[in-house]
Amino acid sequence: MNSSNRQGQIRWVSGAVIVGAGIPDIEMGEIVELGEERLAGEVIRVGAEEFTAQAYEVTTGLRPGEKITGTGKRLVAELGPGVLNNILDGVGRPLEVIRQLRGAFISRGVRVNTLPRDKKWHFQPTVKKGDSVSGGDVIGTVQETPAILHRIMIPPKHNGKILSLEEGDYTVDEKLGQLETPIGEVDIKLMQEWPIRIPRPFKPGGRIPLEEPLVTGQRVIDTFFPLPKGGTASIPGGFGTGKTVMLHSLAKWSDAGVIVYIGCGERGNEICEVLTDFPELIDPRTNRPLMERTTLIANTSNMPVAAREASIYLGVTMAEYYRDQGYDVAIMADSTSRWAEALREISGRLEEMPAEGGYPAYLPDRIAEFYERAGRAMALGQPSRTGSVSIIGAVSPPGGDFNEPVTIHTLRFTGVFWALDRDLAYSRHFPAIHWLRSYSLYVDRLLGAWAHSFSDYAEKIASYWKGRIGKDFAELRGKALKILGESSEIESIARIMGESALPDDQRLVLLSAELIKEAFLRQFAYHEVDAFCDMEKQLAILQMLIDFHERTSVLVRNGVPVEKMRELPQIKRMERAKEDKSGVEGIIKLTAEIQDAINRIGQEYNVST
Repeated sequence: MNSSNRQGQIRWVSGAVIVGAGIPDIEMGEIVELGEERLAGEVIRVGAEEFTAQAYEVTTGLRPGEKITGTGKRLVAELGPGVLNNILDGVGRPLEVIRQLRGAFISRGVRVNTLPRDKKWHFQPTVKKGDSVSGGDVIGTVQETPAILHRIMIPPKHNGKILSLEEGDYTVDEKLGQLETPIGEVDIKLMQEWPIRIPRPFKPGGRIPLEEPLVTGQRVIDTFFPLPKGGTASIPGGFGTGKTVMLHSLAKWSDAGVIVYIGCGERGNEICEVLTDFPELIDPRTNRPLMERTTLIANTSNMPVAAREASIYLGVTMAEYYRDQGYDVAIMADSTSRWAEALREISGRLEEMPAEGGYPAYLPDRIAEFYERAGRAMALGQPSRTGSVSIIGAVSPPGGDFNEPVTIHTLRFTGVFWALDRDLAYSRHFPAIHWLRSYSLYVDRLLGAWAHSFSDYAEKIASYWKGRIGKDFAELRGKALKILGESSEIESIARIMGESALPDDQRLVLLSAELIKEAFLRQFAYHEVDAFCDMEKQLAILQMLIDFHERTSVLVRNGVPVEKMRELPQIKRMERAKEDKSGVEGIIKLTAEIQDAINRIGQEYNVST
């Protein structure tokens, strides 16, 4: 399409919203170039004579009468080797390349490609000349990073016969072969493009039930409020409650193969911290830089709002691309509230009728569109591959009000709710996930997976715990939550009467709840041992705590003062067991010591435990 024949004029400008005219065949979603600097924009409304576009760059100085040019293209993501180990802005421009071209500040009108055009990748074909292929088929591989083998696929809408395909070193836009299709010969390249607002397809009926847990190493998540691979989670919390630190921990420790971190409208100093810290992080699985399986999308709060709105679609499109290769991908979006604010600003400039909180009436639809792109599915083509996209979105409700529109609508479309509590955060309890306000809709389907995974572990420690771990994991979890719930009710009474006025059985519940909070729920993000806790250790700690509560409950019911339990020297060691470098073996030994100590108290009072 000849863009020189598709020029119109700008009629008026309002912030990021531009109204133009003079291009009769303009289409929704088409990319336009604005003014002499050719600022990028996207058409978001088409009328009989005029059309409206949102600019992805600052429009200061743009005025009516300047030219506006239609490109005939949509906003697409460049997908291929080079996506990982990269830091992009909201529309996919590498920040390091921009810095080299224009300096430390992003100037207007910069045009750079997402994927480097000068770097060569070694392509190893897996099919040969004459083979018939269809959309999604893997035709070869590229070692993108030491951690990720990049599978080169036929674009979803193409099919035909391989005319040529050669091993060698290629840039992403060089022809490495040809494909004979029903519409003619098509060049095969390492790179493909995909419109960011359209979900990438997978096999018809290829969605897979979400039954495999995403292990995060965070005890309160994995045990109490788990997330499956392909699931969706929201992290609402006010200022200073630890959303960003929590997302950092999930990005580093979760067992996803690829991480896409989207800094969407957050403060520049927070994004700076991410950009500074992530390249320094070491992947615990490979002992190499975490960035080798990570891409960062940075769009700070002072960047154009339209680019902020596009950033999450860019991120999820890249995630779907690696899902199609057979990888489990986790998206960290921080924060979707800033994305919703961008929608609100653009909607206001379009003079659309506002709904609750000033947000557009289509806010729920947009939130649903984003989270519905998560899931676990069978990819198109051969060989057979299964991948997943898990979406974890942070929400920043003003004043910590969980009843505001973005939080409420997010909860409608996500399966896990990790509610961050300001009081917990300010008391230095991390993660500040409130155990009574949070939930996971995936618990029932994941409990069976945990029990099956740890049946061997149950046999390993059967001499101490009679094989209860694994088989009775749901029971352990339920008992812990019950103790925490009872403790909350008792604490409200204790604030009025004082703890000393409570009966001993209630005081024991408070003691057990405090042990669960300190020894299990609290976790240190930067501790060399406690930053990550594998499932065996999680279950061992939980069993130790529940075993303590059940044995001491027998003593208290038979008249033993609760102070005898508080005086046990093993109490402090229970609280610090999570930091023990000896791991499960150390917890097993400590549990045996606690049981012996409780038995001695029982003998003193002639009570059998």
